[in-house]
Amino acid sequence: MSRIRLNQEYRNKVAVKMKSYAEQEDTQEKEKFFQERENFKAHQDKTWSLAQECVSRQYPQKDVDMAHYLQDKYPNVNTIAKDSCFHFGYMGKPEEANEEDKYISKHFDFRLNGDLDGVDRQEDEESYRPESRDFGYAYFRDELKAQKGCNPDITIEMEGKDSNPHWTKFQDANDTYLGTSSGRNNLTSYADKWDKEYELDLIGREYCRDRQIAVSREEYKTFEMWQQKKGQLIMAHYKWIKSILKQTDFIKQVLKSYKYLDEAIEFAQESGSTITEADIIRCNSSGLTIYNPKSASEHLNSMKNTTITREAKILARREYEQQNSLN
Repeated sequence: MSRIRLNQEYRNKVAVKMKSYAEQEDTQEKEKFFQERENFKAHQDKTWSLAQECVSRQYPQKDVDMAHYLQDKYPNVNTIAKDSCFHFGYMGKPEEANEEDKYISKHFDFRLNGDLDGVDRQEDEESYRPESRDFGYAYFRDELKAQKGCNPDITIEMEGKDSNPHWTKFQDANDTYLGTSSGRNNLTSYADKWDKEYELDLIGREYCRDRQIAVSREEYKTFEMWQQKKGQLIMAHYKWIKSILKQTDFIKQVLKSYKYLDEAIEFAQESGSTITEADIIRCNSSGLTIYNPKSASEHLNSMKNTTITREAKILARREYEQQNSLN
């Protein structure tokens, strides 16, 4: 039987299947992402309980009830607003003897947004959309991944590239599905459910920057730790997907060097994927280095689990020394 030529269509199919396999593998990067995501909700709920305590100190429930009463009684009274974000602050100690004490304050937002740098950005426009989509994409990755037309990894895949229709298409689809693109007061689906879980009735004008709420230094640090947790989840998602993309780039490089489909299949199988020629056929350049499938798969595997434990280093060293003693 004659060998089947490896055209671009077959290369793409093999690469897609190998990328899918890479996403299913249990790696350190994937485990870190799963742990951060699994533990985040409990951390948020605990921090939210603290936020409720701090807010109730400044706005006692009896005062909130009275404000509700007056607002219901008089049409021109509008003093109660639901909010999920707050400016918490405390009086910091002077860093040097000749400095004055200074009030330290920061914006903390419990809605479905967050950023890598641990900053909850604020937007007062009626067409509010969180400046950072990355937290929602990371937390609801499985839901977005299962939804046709969505791609929770699009921001990572487009890193370093200019804005383009491909990027915008998936971004809009993600935001629509999560419900973050319908405007500040008309959130739907996941965003609506999430945001309503973290709402309080507060006295004051609509935007949280108009309300400075005093907390202790310890309470402030607790809020900062929670805020940083959002960034850690985003980073764990980023590192896992970047490891997948790095492997995928290498896979494509290897596949370009092959002329026949059976070489690509051997490479895939040596790398752990169970695809066959029939799978590729059925599922509808010169100057490059020619890779041996086995060595190529070994190099691919070396890209995974790059965080080596102390025990693994010791074991590898012992094996190396034993091998040298035999030689």
